[in-house]
Amino acid sequence: MDVEPSQGQDVLHLTRIPLGGTKDGGQARRVAVPFCSLMTASDPQRRHALLMLVLATFYWGISFPVVKALMELNRRLIPGGGSWFLASLAVAPRFVLAAALMLVFRRRGEGFATRREWKQGLGIGLFAAGGTLCQTDGLQFTDASTSAFLTQFSAILIPVWVAMRCRRNPGAIIWIGCALVLFGVGLLGHFQWQTLRFGRGEWESLLCSIFFMGQILRVEQGDYAGNRPLAVTRVMFLVEAAVFAALAMASAPNVHALVAPWASPVWAGLTLVLTLVCTIGAFSLMNTWQPRITATEAGLIYCVEPIFASVFALFLPALFSTWASIDYANERATGSLIVGGAIITFANVLVQVRPRLTNLGR
Repeated sequence: MDVEPSQGQDVLHLTRIPLGGTKDGGQARRVAVPFCSLMTASDPQRRHALLMLVLATFYWGISFPVVKALMELNRRLIPGGGSWFLASLAVAPRFVLAAALMLVFRRRGEGFATRREWKQGLGIGLFAAGGTLCQTDGLQFTDASTSAFLTQFSAILIPVWVAMRCRRNPGAIIWIGCALVLFGVGLLGHFQWQTLRFGRGEWESLLCSIFFMGQILRVEQGDYAGNRPLAVTRVMFLVEAAVFAALAMASAPNVHALVAPWASPVWAGLTLVLTLVCTIGAFSLMNTWQPRITATEAGLIYCVEPIFASVFALFLPALFSTWASIDYANERATGSLIVGGAIITFANVLVQVRPRLTNLGR
């Protein structure tokens, strides 16, 4: 069976050849199969893709204490800076540097991004920029537990979107997995239903989850199956660099505020970690390996990130505080961390071992 992506977003054109070939009069048939029906098909490299995406969440987990430390350092270096400026200053340099490094160290003869790669990278970059900005700024106005719970709402939004588009139920296992993930994240964040309120931070966290859902779905989109992941990643970084740099310049209290942090070796070191590990490393893995699994599975796997973030938060803050002369205390391992992490892990395992629909002839 030969598979050829369609120019649309909803079907793939398959050339179905009889088992005995066409020599005995069998006719090869060209059929259009809904893309949704391929979403659970197995792939020889699927297990490797899952491991690579877990590694991406590991890298993103490191970014949690690093960004927190950067925000505290920004407040010390630029007293009186506005929230939008402090948020953009924490993320703009990582994408500017990431875009520059990936352009400089391109493979020889790789060539420039194609029109389709620019189109996909632009979409991914805009969704990622919106989600990153809302998440970073929202953390300044709400508790981390509330933000974590609301951000992971994308784990529910993805299967709902898939069900609406494909006009079918994604299955009880998916819904159970989503419910377990949200419950586990709620435990990890010490979410309190009694005190839930929707101020600026809460609305930004909800909006962030919608942006990240769009990013995940854009990576999977069938129209871009032939795109080169690294080329798309470069475009994505260029878009985010442009968005955050423009916001930083527009919200800066003065020109000095834009250049002052670069004189701090500690600030430069934290930014370099964000650039190499949490940006180039993590997003290159995401854009390369996520298309090999479904968006629903990816959304659940990305929910492992709070586990890694919580582990790093047990010891990195004190190291950063000593290094950067800031007040950022270590978190503690609690029962909610252990139970919440176990529930999220179980939910992901439950989804990954469910029976797969591989018979396309039905």
